[in-house]
Amino acid sequence: MPAAGEHHPAFEEYCECIFELREDDLDVIQARIAERLQVSRPAVSEMMKRLESEGLITSDDGIALTASGRRLAETVVRRHRLAERFLTDVLKLSWAEAHHEAGKWEHVISDSVEEAMVELLGDPTTCPHGNPIPGTGYLAPDSEPLSTIAVGDGFTVRRITEELEFEPGLLEFLEASAIQPGKVGTVTALAPDGTLTVEIDGRHVGVGSFASERILVSP
Repeated sequence: MPAAGEHHPAFEEYCECIFELREDDLDVIQARIAERLQVSRPAVSEMMKRLESEGLITSDDGIALTASGRRLAETVVRRHRLAERFLTDVLKLSWAEAHHEAGKWEHVISDSVEEAMVELLGDPTTCPHGNPIPGTGYLAPDSEPLSTIAVGDGFTVRRITEELEFEPGLLEFLEASAIQPGKVGTVTALAPDGTLTVEIDGRHVGVGSFASERILVSP
């Protein structure tokens, strides 16, 4: 069974990317992988061949992780999200800083360090953005995009999907605006361009359509 550290970090990055795209119900295509990882499409094409030769993906009916590839991805994602939780809860880093640093930590955390982090953090089930930590058995509550909430209705933030974590400046905005898992708010207005105004923590905040379609909430 492959685990983090048994493959080149690039293999881990690609398997993690495929896992997270599937998690967000996005089609896994080479163009989307290239955009997420900020690499060229020829580089992605070459890596797909290498991953397939390693038995980590199949490409017969679209790009999909094999059982081995999924185990590797889950290990990397688990360590990334544990690192984010440690960096925000213990070291008090911002969401954006923690996301950046966790991208480095995920490749070097050992089994013993992972166990120590879990114990210190009290066996967390989600990252700071509400995304499930693989291996915890966490079942996320039913949710829907913020964009579906009608003006005047309330909501509870559940998840900030991974897609939003890669948008420059967005994590900083969401954290500063208290649009965080567990926070309760109300949609107060809808602009013609799709921008929602929400009241949360006593403040009114405008949320563009790209973000509101990817912030998951419970009505």
